[in-house]
Amino acid sequence: MIEILFADDDAGMREMVGDVLTTAGFAVRLASNGTQALREIREAPPALIILDYRMGDPDGLAVCRRIKADGRLEHLPVLILTAENALENRLDGFDAGADDYLAKPFDSRELLGRVRALLRLSEQALHRNPTTGLPGGEAISKQFERRRASDRGFSACYFDLDHFKPFSDHFGFALADRTILLTGECLSTAARAEEFVGHVGGDDFVLFCDSEVAVERCEEVRTHFDRAIRELVPEGMLKDGVYEGISREGEPREFPITRLSAAILRVPPGSHATLQALGETLARAKREAKSAVGVV
Repeated sequence: MIEILFADDDAGMREMVGDVLTTAGFAVRLASNGTQALREIREAPPALIILDYRMGDPDGLAVCRRIKADGRLEHLPVLILTAENALENRLDGFDAGADDYLAKPFDSRELLGRVRALLRLSEQALHRNPTTGLPGGEAISKQFERRRASDRGFSACYFDLDHFKPFSDHFGFALADRTILLTGECLSTAARAEEFVGHVGGDDFVLFCDSEVAVERCEEVRTHFDRAIRELVPEGMLKDGVYEGISREGEPREFPITRLSAAILRVPPGSHATLQALGETLARAKREAKSAVGVV
């Protein structure tokens, strides 16, 4: 059961909000002041926190600031409640790190709507890759299972970067990180609304799409990347797609610019395959993609 902590120094408000949340199926913990709220949150972080703006000892804004300043708690969504709806009060709440704001009096339906929206956003954020902001491991698995269970079938397109290690060593971490971001941008730009882009980690990405367009989509992504990566590398450092670096033996040698490989795994309708079970096939496809030019 999803747990929510609500802190307010008004006993009547605690009871009312607690009843609304409990009736909606949430587990609720109540705190009567800021000190108790902080202690409860640190001992057992809830899924979401609701704070009264003017609550004393300390007030809701101070509690929010402390939560957002704590690396273990900063990801927790915070909703501020206040009897004042002035713009300055709302801005103060957002400056303190609040994720949303609700003025009293409020309709219980609006409270529940905001709570559910914050929980959805929080869940999505937890499953996103911190570098690119794209959906990560758990979200990729859920999306794979949802598409596998449908009667349409689909293709899982796997992308990673060739020659990325020497590229990163030569041009530095800043450009390497920008290249990872660029890869995500190329995929996101090419993907249609009904398709899914995920970032497995490092230089590994996935795209789920209809099998009929899989090859076309992969080529589109690779073409976009090939053009954009040359614009990313400092002017004058590339000649005919290669640059001069240092080998592991410490000798000067030419390296090809990093390129994007793509491998396509088709998942037919009614397949019982799992993402984990496809790992071996994916590894083989990855090796073939790296030894080929284009899409396999």
